[in-house]
Amino acid sequence: MGYPDPPFRVIVVGAGVAGLTASHCLEKAGIDHVVLERRAEIAPPEGASIAIYPNGSRILEQIDCLEAAEAACVPMDRWICRRPGGKQIWNTGFFDFVKENHGRDILLLERRNFLRILYDCLPNKSRVRLNAGVAGIKQSSSGVEVALSDGTVEVGDLVLGCDGVHSRTRGFMWDHANKTAVGTITAKEKKAMKTMWKCLVGTGPPAPELGERDMTVTHDNRYSFLALTQPDRVFWFVFFHQDKTTTWPHRDRYTDQDAEALAATVADHPVSESILFGELWKKRDRGQLIAIEEGVLDHWFHGRIALAGDAVHKVTPNIALGGNTAMESVVVLCNHIKRMVTAQQGAKPSPATLEKTLMGYQTERHARAKEIMELSGLITKVQAWDTPLHKFMATWALPLQPDRTVPDQLGEIIRGAPKLEFVEIDGFAKGRLPWKDEEEAAGVSGVEKPLSGFTTLVQASSAAMAIVFVVYLAQLFPIVVLQ
Repeated sequence: MGYPDPPFRVIVVGAGVAGLTASHCLEKAGIDHVVLERRAEIAPPEGASIAIYPNGSRILEQIDCLEAAEAACVPMDRWICRRPGGKQIWNTGFFDFVKENHGRDILLLERRNFLRILYDCLPNKSRVRLNAGVAGIKQSSSGVEVALSDGTVEVGDLVLGCDGVHSRTRGFMWDHANKTAVGTITAKEKKAMKTMWKCLVGTGPPAPELGERDMTVTHDNRYSFLALTQPDRVFWFVFFHQDKTTTWPHRDRYTDQDAEALAATVADHPVSESILFGELWKKRDRGQLIAIEEGVLDHWFHGRIALAGDAVHKVTPNIALGGNTAMESVVVLCNHIKRMVTAQQGAKPSPATLEKTLMGYQTERHARAKEIMELSGLITKVQAWDTPLHKFMATWALPLQPDRTVPDQLGEIIRGAPKLEFVEIDGFAKGRLPWKDEEEAAGVSGVEKPLSGFTTLVQASSAAMAIVFVVYLAQLFPIVVLQ
């Protein structure tokens, strides 16, 4: 009589938003796992804010974290856009419309506080190992071994790399892929993560000139300011278009001196009509200069390694969809793993079965992640007036839209989000836009809508801009144009 197989085990690398969400989801699924974090603390004093959209809140409700997240912030109020001198050009009730559409507010929290909430709400904190840097990953047909920098080894069936845009896990996956099937990971894919922007990011005490719970975007030519407020804090970002786009393996690194020098170049720039950026910088609790990568990879797994979050899909942060997208990917992967483990009835899945499961995850997520990346990149360019077309969109096309247009278009992204299939969610607030998965479960079918209406808006703006340009030429050269 043989011994039963040990339970399927996942080794999660990284205890950020994706990694901690994975621990919650795997716990709910009853799947053995461990989370490895190379740092000595869960919530280091880095970064600024994170926004949780209703699709993210639906996941937080399923993993019992929503109540704590909502208690840590107050609802946002206005979205205000300003010209370079601080003069207002757009003031919209965007956040109220999002709540009306989906039943939940957009939550704005300090990123480190959100990480602390995810950790504090874990039902089993012993699964998280700190000071656990990964030194190597060894795969076989029967399992995977992860060697740690302290000499210990974790054994499991799948490694989930949630270790960020500079993921070491991804590097191990690439190496294994090209050793076992030369050419699987191409040079083009390795360079898919591009860095076109750099950003001063920080946080500080309240700035009454920017409101208590507002979002302010201040435009300029190829750079922009973004400030988000809570009663006790302001989070700010300054985005700069780089002169040169860089790709992997190059990594842009900046010192405190670099940050000081760049901040000095925009210190006298108004963020509103009554505050300069230099005032925010001077009063900062912390601030740093970082590179802003963006891109979506083609290969989300190989062998016994899978990737989630920034390790495989990275977006610019101007519309704050990155954290929500990371949670979504973890949820979809856990749905596929749960189905596989349940079907195996205690037996270990074969390599072919595991590959089929991971391919299902990649197929379900790739297109959506890419569209979200493209939308985020578009918003970054519009806010920074990256080209005359983007400036036209920011100063004419968007302000002339009804206030409901943008939240309704964004609502197509929000309502199309996944949730955990194996966790009931009763009593979650409803809005005027139904969740797509609930429509499908109820047998409701409608006209398929595009993921985002912003693409249509870009096309319309481009056409309008062409008309304006022709009219302008007609005024300057009436005879030439008429001929």
